[in-house]
Amino acid sequence: MLNLVIFGPPGAGKGTQSQRVIDQFGLIHLSTGDMLRAEMASGSELGDQVKSIIAAGQLVRDEIVIALIAKRLDAHAEAPGFIFDGFPRTVAQAEALDHLLTEKHTSITGMISLVVPEEELVTRLVKRGEESGRSDDNEETIRKRIVEYNEKTLPVATYYQGQGKLYEIEGVGSIEEIGDRIAKVLKAFQAQ
Repeated sequence: MLNLVIFGPPGAGKGTQSQRVIDQFGLIHLSTGDMLRAEMASGSELGDQVKSIIAAGQLVRDEIVIALIAKRLDAHAEAPGFIFDGFPRTVAQAEALDHLLTEKHTSITGMISLVVPEEELVTRLVKRGEESGRSDDNEETIRKRIVEYNEKTLPVATYYQGQGKLYEIEGVGSIEEIGDRIAKVLKAFQAQ
């Protein structure tokens, strides 16, 4: 089973590159952002809670995200593998994911970390906000999200590095160039 974490700050291109990996390698995409947006759109009490947390530029609590992930893993138990997009965001989540996958007799194969300079991230996200109308893609909230990422999420890379599973990929260039860099790493996984 090929289980990947696609990692990087907001605006690094995780969703775009996840789709390329799905198309090339047939993995199931587990995007916490998509799952959280679907929950918000449902109008549920949990969705309203998630909406206020995200609007403030904060991360959603671990237990909410972990419950959503566990539900999706169970729904796709026969999958050839998963690509985790936007999860784990904390070391505690990474540990919980490792525990969950161990229970399912599998593990994370590797973390693909997209490395992008901060000003490029802000430019990309402001543009995305203008095009999509996403309320969380304004410069003030974006900068808060980047600070939150650097303080709380970046240590996850160190966690996977300690397991020998961190693969840093330059996240600047055309979608195809970045995708080719990722595919090279994944083909090496398959050759093992």
